[in-house]
Amino acid sequence: MSQKKIFLVLIAVSTVSLLLHHGGHLNLTLEAFGLGCPSSTVTSTQGSSGPSAKHTSVAFLKTHKTASSTVQNILFRFAERNNLTVALPITTCDHQFCYPRPFSAHFVHQHTTPPDIITNHLRFSRAELRRLMPNNTMYITILREPGAMFESLFTYFNQYCLSFKRVPNGSLETFLDHPWSYYRPEEKDSMYARNTLTFDLGGDKDRPSSEAAGYAKRFALEVERVFSLVMIAEYFDESLVLLRRLLSWDLDDVLYVSLNMRTPDSKSSLSSENTAKIRAWNAIDSVLYDYFNASLWRQLNTLGLACVEREVQLLRQSRDRLVRSCFGGHLPPLRSAAQITNKELRPWQPSAKVAIVGYDIPVNLTQKGHIPLRDECLKMIMPEVQYTRLLLRSESLRYRKRYPLRSSQQTSRSVGQVRAHKESPAPSLIPRPSDTMARSTRGALRLSQ
Repeated sequence: MSQKKIFLVLIAVSTVSLLLHHGGHLNLTLEAFGLGCPSSTVTSTQGSSGPSAKHTSVAFLKTHKTASSTVQNILFRFAERNNLTVALPITTCDHQFCYPRPFSAHFVHQHTTPPDIITNHLRFSRAELRRLMPNNTMYITILREPGAMFESLFTYFNQYCLSFKRVPNGSLETFLDHPWSYYRPEEKDSMYARNTLTFDLGGDKDRPSSEAAGYAKRFALEVERVFSLVMIAEYFDESLVLLRRLLSWDLDDVLYVSLNMRTPDSKSSLSSENTAKIRAWNAIDSVLYDYFNASLWRQLNTLGLACVEREVQLLRQSRDRLVRSCFGGHLPPLRSAAQITNKELRPWQPSAKVAIVGYDIPVNLTQKGHIPLRDECLKMIMPEVQYTRLLLRSESLRYRKRYPLRSSQQTSRSVGQVRAHKESPAPSLIPRPSDTMARSTRGALRLSQ
């Protein structure tokens, strides 16, 4: 190697070291590192091109048991950093948009309109979201392999979903042997027991078997037309590479820690036979997953797998630096809800049979005289229920300051609208029975038959 090349390498290493030392974590685009990846640029009306402005209108369909809480946390923090408005549910809907009823704009708290981002649980209705969101909104969602997802659903909702609750000894194997002995399509929470992804996306979870294959293919095409990106939970970091590029965000905007996790003893291993039974029982979900998993890898291949791998490694290194900056080393220890001293960090527990763990702040970070934990760091490990309430308080305060005379009138009006709109009592943390459940199983995201 020539002296000139050695000199240039030393300058590059010194520059990166200086940035890491002073910046804590990088706020540069990946292209600055010369990774050889295609850059995100836009062409102006004058014909010149340059870095894209960050896209700030995002509708994320938060599906169940798919790592969607982690994506939601990314979006919450991005919204706060950029002074954006997040659509949040009215208080009678708790932290979900009156799920499992099809989404309505009436479910959105007036103090959180007009929104830039929407990300709390809802049942997809394209027409209603188009009424609410800006015209340039990017629609994004995430799917998970049906076997692992169904095992998680069965464990998580075992005490709430009647189709699961009536199974002897809470046995997943018993349910899979004779699912129709326990499943009732019209019952409370039946959407957790069959084709949950399809239901969340506004589709028909109970399409007759003779029609399911054709319907699933048409539905996948309809979802692809609406959603700009369908992430895959098993390839979460690779999906974030595509998300970051789609939205022209910085690397720092997609850093995360995993949330809403079960303890290892709450998980069951699946045999290949039971996985096959799950996929057969959730046939429409299986088609959706296979279709969009293949779509994800086509996009990654187009970008270049070597480029994607380098970007994933840089994301993980930046995340580690952020963790060190926030918590003085490693992530806070995972604890059960009962062991977490800060109530704002205690995850909601679905039942005594399932332990959802959260992060506990180390004593050396909370003892008297220590610098308080940065707001950004605390929110990175905050569960969705507490974060939703915190955002609603802050957005309501901002709204009242902006519209002091209008706020009280609109609050009264929104309550009246929802009462008129309601067909059944609104759900709290777990939805209550709905008199219209049998009717609502037909797709809210309509397909040509």
